[in-house]
Amino acid sequence: MDQIIKDSLAKSLSYQEYRELMTQLVENESTTGSDKSPDMVEYTKLNDQRMRRWDKTLKVSDNTKEDLNNLDAKQTWLVLSESWCGDAAHVIPVFNKMAELNENINFRVVLRDENEALMNKFLTNGGKSIPKLIIIDDATKNVIHSFGPRPAEATKLVSDYMAKHKEVTPEIKEQLQQWYNKDKGQSVISDLMNLLTVSV
Repeated sequence: MDQIIKDSLAKSLSYQEYRELMTQLVENESTTGSDKSPDMVEYTKLNDQRMRRWDKTLKVSDNTKEDLNNLDAKQTWLVLSESWCGDAAHVIPVFNKMAELNENINFRVVLRDENEALMNKFLTNGGKSIPKLIIIDDATKNVIHSFGPRPAEATKLVSDYMAKHKEVTPEIKEQLQQWYNKDKGQSVISDLMNLLTVSV
């Protein structure tokens, strides 16, 4: 296994530990990362609520459960995140729910800013976009897939807006939140299953 991935895995958190960290941050009016501004603290608070909601309400279809069960190779899913990231709050609970449905999947979370070398290996268009999921085959220790930061449809929504407006504005952030709320995690599930079943 690549030493950078190995080092990051050694300090990774379980999903439960990551959720506990976020709850603790909210209680302490803090956030992960070096920017502890009131905005970032507020995003963390919002994201804790979002993740709590998704943890309770997210649904996975019977067909997807069956497809997930057919993945019999042991895998580690390592995701880069930060508590203030809006996309992560919507996407990571979906990763976790999927991982819970197959005992061969070991799901771990690391913080982007504490794992810069890892982040630099998995840039999106040259940027440190999160969440970024790295899927490792436990037998070969090879990275077999990476996914993120958003499902394809959400990526298109943002890129179309950027092409027109040239910047990220509160308007597109709001549109993206509405899209996630309406989609209910289903695009993440289908996009990720398409990746996973390519090699099955």
